[in-house]
Amino acid sequence: MKEIFENEMKLEFISKSTNEAFARVAVAAFAAQLDPTIEEISDIKTAVSEAVTNCIIHGYENKQGIVKIVGHLRQNEIILEISDKGKGIEDIEIAKEPLYTTKPNLERSGMGFTIMESFMDRMEIESIVGLGTKVTMSKKIKPKLEQEDEDFKMFTKC
Repeated sequence: MKEIFENEMKLEFISKSTNEAFARVAVAAFAAQLDPTIEEISDIKTAVSEAVTNCIIHGYENKQGIVKIVGHLRQNEIILEISDKGKGIEDIEIAKEPLYTTKPNLERSGMGFTIMESFMDRMEIESIVGLGTKVTMSKKIKPKLEQEDEDFKMFTKC
């Protein structure tokens, strides 16, 4: 049974580092329909940046390929699938370890997956060596009324 979404977007671009900023802005514009806070939109943009950078740096290395983003909106949640058809990941569990990097010469921190996990509510990685990688992430956007209640409680504690 096909899942029903309120809205959907698809975006494909060449794996050039200059397109990372484009991806961030495009996803932020799509997410804006949920009326996120500045912090929520910043979290989404940061996670997208990490995922797209991984596709470019690790998936395709020094080759050109296509990075694909599929976004879905469902109630108060954004779901993002960011994928490449690059070299894939041999061992996902090792790749997810903080500070692990295959590119120490590029001053990569090895924190990409850790950052994605911490800024989003859910993250899953699927990868097949030689065929590519897909990262699926989601984040629930708090309804404004709930956010205002939290802000008021914080204000009254001061």
